[in-house]
Amino acid sequence: MTAGIKVAVDASRIKSGGGIAHLKAIMNGDALARHGVAEVHIWSYRELLDKLPDKPWLVKHCPAVSTQSLLHQIYWQATRLAKEIKAVGCDVLFSVDATTFCNFKPLVLLHQNMIPFEIGFEKLYGLNSVGIHQRILRRVQIHAFKRAQGVVFLTHYAAKRMQLYTGELQNFICIAHGVDEVFKQMLTRASWPQRREERPITCLYVSPAWKYKHQAEVVRAIKILRDRGYELNLILTGGGNAEGQAIVNRQIAITDPNRCFIKQLAFVTHEEMPALMANADIFVFASSVETFGITLLEAMAMGMPIACSNRSSLPETLKDAGVYFDPQDEVSIADATERLINDAELRQALASKAQILARNYSWEQCATQTWQYIAAQVKAA
Repeated sequence: MTAGIKVAVDASRIKSGGGIAHLKAIMNGDALARHGVAEVHIWSYRELLDKLPDKPWLVKHCPAVSTQSLLHQIYWQATRLAKEIKAVGCDVLFSVDATTFCNFKPLVLLHQNMIPFEIGFEKLYGLNSVGIHQRILRRVQIHAFKRAQGVVFLTHYAAKRMQLYTGELQNFICIAHGVDEVFKQMLTRASWPQRREERPITCLYVSPAWKYKHQAEVVRAIKILRDRGYELNLILTGGGNAEGQAIVNRQIAITDPNRCFIKQLAFVTHEEMPALMANADIFVFASSVETFGITLLEAMAMGMPIACSNRSSLPETLKDAGVYFDPQDEVSIADATERLINDAELRQALASKAQILARNYSWEQCATQTWQYIAAQVKAA
């Protein structure tokens, strides 16, 4: 690459699978070069840095503080990171976590956390530790958004929702996640069971176990459907936090103590996910807080029939290519899933429509738009 823009990327606290997938995907040398980016310096912890490609244009920084406490990391970000960025001659900071304390300018933020800004958040978490933590994040993020030169949102829903708290932002763009081509190219899918005795219908829910993901309500919905006479299994996977997992475990202990029709898998790698989806019949996505919903998009690309939450940003992505439900109402979840079970024509039409919608998303497009926007902020500064 010829001499050009140097971009600093702060990924020091990115932990979620979606955030890591996004970061890996935008590290696209061709997209960088097209917009005059000659060098990228990234600050993060060793495990994440090792997942990124080794390229001559990518310089990896692993600060010692990355293995220390959150308070130590915040102090480093607030007092040291800007100096380190200036020392290597970067022109702009791209923070992939909007909860940033770094004062380097120009600053471009990537918004990836809807929890503290979503409708019903306070009621869902109250004043427990998660609720207090997210309220603090909200205040920090609002401050960061107001001082950023540019903001990248993943959905129009997120941009609109955020500005209820920040006021009108003068400079932002909406750039959706992409989807790996393997999900679009997976041609083999499980054939729908023609007879009850052939095999049970398998529902799949891929998402970390958090309170707002409503896995417990999905478990109860499956039990409702079984009580209505349907042979159904449910597979849950995605990891999660201790509180969310405890809620799911308690519900399974009540609903299916012998684990006859509920199966929880350990964390499934991204490489294993297409095969897991290909062997399921219905994809259920019951989150009430979602910045984008990358596993939803992957299921769409696979051509799966989808029963989906009607909350947050999800209808913006799925549009009219699925059946919707209230994620906090197990009867609503059961009714939506039952529609897919009983109507083969609807099931096939929605799956085909979802697959066509997913063709509009690519990581190449995401990377190109992201670096184009960042480069524009350098020129405007």
